[in-house]
Amino acid sequence: MIRATISAAALTLSLAAAAHAQTTTQPAQPTAQPAPAAPAGTTTAPAAPAGTAQPGTTAPAAGAPVMVGGAPMLPTATIVANASKASNLTTLVKAVQAADLAATLSGPGPFTVFAPTNEAFQRLAPGTLDQLMKPEQKASLTKLLTYHVVAGKLDAEALKKQVEAGGGTATLTTVEGQPLKATLENGALVLTDVGGGKSYVTQYDVEQSNGIVHVVNGVLAPKLG
Repeated sequence: MIRATISAAALTLSLAAAAHAQTTTQPAQPTAQPAPAAPAGTTTAPAAPAGTAQPGTTAPAAGAPVMVGGAPMLPTATIVANASKASNLTTLVKAVQAADLAATLSGPGPFTVFAPTNEAFQRLAPGTLDQLMKPEQKASLTKLLTYHVVAGKLDAEALKKQVEAGGGTATLTTVEGQPLKATLENGALVLTDVGGGKSYVTQYDVEQSNGIVHVVNGVLAPKLG
């Protein structure tokens, strides 16, 4: 019991450090020079990708399926079934399975899921993901994952309208219970967690039979305490 409590506290500190790093690092702008590598042992903040996608600009040709991680995402398949085919979402799928959320996210929903890529999970502080995947940390992992889920189906246009209606900021209530802030940065959607950490949407409006997925480049961290 004491060990589990200490582990939970350590996870909270690791995720808080990630949020702090994302808060204090400005989004990278496209330049001709490569950005310097982050020092070993630090958390790398997600940056606004070069040529950041804007809502409504990533729709495939008529009749063509949306591709994520090299795989076609079928609008007739569930969130879990589609994510399981995407090569860049394998870490997310493993985490969903470890938290026993596969059945829930395969249910009728509808759900809006902000899906972190494998690279997003790699930006967490060293050892954080391994710790979260342990059986004794299932509750913390569940909180982390459901913090990326909003009840209902919110496509990019609906999210943009909420941001505009909120005077530049929309507050999204997650399934986990804590809020996410949504804003627009140069026309692109940015999510900010309760610790100030940012995540950028890199692919919008991936239709599912039980909702919609937006692919993001950072892991959003709720308060685990």
